[in-house]
Amino acid sequence: MDNYPLLHHNTFGMDVYAERFLEYDSEEALLELICGGEITQPCLHIGAGSNLLFAGNYGGTILHSCIKGIEVTEEDRHTVCVRVGAGMIWDDFVAMCVKHGWYGAENLSYIPGEVGAAAVQNIGAYGVEVKDLIESVETVDLQGQKHTYYRDECKYGYRQSLFKRPEMRSVFVTRVCFRLNNEERYSLDYGTIRQELESTGEPIGLQTVRDAVIRIRRSKLPDPAVQGNAGSFFVNPIISREQFELLSAEYPSMPHYDVDASRVKIPAAWLIEQCGWKGQAMGRAAVSERQALVLVNLGGATAAEILALSDAVRRDVNARFGIQIVPEVNIIGG
Repeated sequence: MDNYPLLHHNTFGMDVYAERFLEYDSEEALLELICGGEITQPCLHIGAGSNLLFAGNYGGTILHSCIKGIEVTEEDRHTVCVRVGAGMIWDDFVAMCVKHGWYGAENLSYIPGEVGAAAVQNIGAYGVEVKDLIESVETVDLQGQKHTYYRDECKYGYRQSLFKRPEMRSVFVTRVCFRLNNEERYSLDYGTIRQELESTGEPIGLQTVRDAVIRIRRSKLPDPAVQGNAGSFFVNPIISREQFELLSAEYPSMPHYDVDASRVKIPAAWLIEQCGWKGQAMGRAAVSERQALVLVNLGGATAAEILALSDAVRRDVNARFGIQIVPEVNIIGG
């Protein structure tokens, strides 16, 4: 489809267009598009658009997977392996895991986007990253070659993967295989999940943990249908332990999470809030009053306005703390 509106394909609410827009619902359909020369360059493969900021119209082909479905490929009393279409809504998959009694994904409840994009971005929340669950990632490239990447080949790191590298832009995720637990186990000590459960007096279970995570996220994050946003705009910075010790002497209440013996992760939201940006606006763009990590479109904001706000926030954080925060959101065309 030519000159296709992308307003409903990006949660920031950018009213932009793609020169061409193509969808497919199977690997075979994708191969037909490739072999037929339908995919013109430049080309961008998107999920639900929940981690994108379009800086303008896209002068190329936007590809979107509609591959759905989930199948159990292997199971024993300890674990289960499930193969999931890249176009499946991520939170629908988490809900299905909870329904079937599969442990591991519940802390990642209510994260927007699709399964394929989750594997590319290495989404994470409340002490769990999707890489912890992934067994393998199936792909098709622009030459029509299929390849399966096993977890160790995916080069996963904090909000990073092999698939985010520039040389992998012509590789499209079609399905993701996850290994989940059949045995009861939870991760409750990151963030406020345990406190949320204790406040309700509900017994710990897959559904109650999922419900608690959803309540926490809803209380902190603005609804993209009301205020355009892409969730966390910035990556939590990782600094050296030496730098952290110097800063913590000046800011004893600075929250932090140990990455390893030599590195410490600092919540970007705390840094931004300390600089007075929480709830503040520049034109039609603002830092969310609920969560300082989130930049919002107050209505009709352009990408330039959002990026100007981002730059101002980043400058202030660097000036005060000597820490560079960088966008997690993929900026397209900027």
